[in-house]
Amino acid sequence: MADEDPPQGVLLSGEGNVAVRIKLEREARGWSTNALSDRMNEAGFEMNPSAVWRIENGKRRINLDETIGFAEVFGLDLRNLVGPPQLAAKARAMELIDEILDAFRATQRANMAFTKAREALDAYLAEHPDVREEADVIVSNAMAEEAGKTMLKMHGPPPGGGDADPAAEA
Repeated sequence: MADEDPPQGVLLSGEGNVAVRIKLEREARGWSTNALSDRMNEAGFEMNPSAVWRIENGKRRINLDETIGFAEVFGLDLRNLVGPPQLAAKARAMELIDEILDAFRATQRANMAFTKAREALDAYLAEHPDVREEADVIVSNAMAEEAGKTMLKMHGPPPGGGDADPAAEA
């Protein structure tokens, strides 16, 4: 066995994964062991720079509380931190996929709520045709205004400031 290989049984693979990930995450952020130690201490997990170095280099075991602290400081899901380092990108991709699915589900719920509200208004207007035209104009204008606000948030103002009246330019 080479000197740099930790003896079998001293580190569980989960601990080895965490050690590698700590170093990768620290370096990816451009942090020194001192900076990471400071962040751990600020988060309430006592850790000195030497301990960070020893953990990263397999010279010191890491306990569960410390692992939780590292996950918190790095803003990672604990499963992501403990998993095999080569799957880190996949784990992050899975977290982002979950966010997309959550947003999609919220959109579906909103679409159902919109449909129910529209059906309720249509049923009411069927019984009160004298207000249909005004109500339809109000709904159309309000929806157009909301769509405009959303487009502005997503894409920013149109080129040229968007204050010009397109009808005046024609």
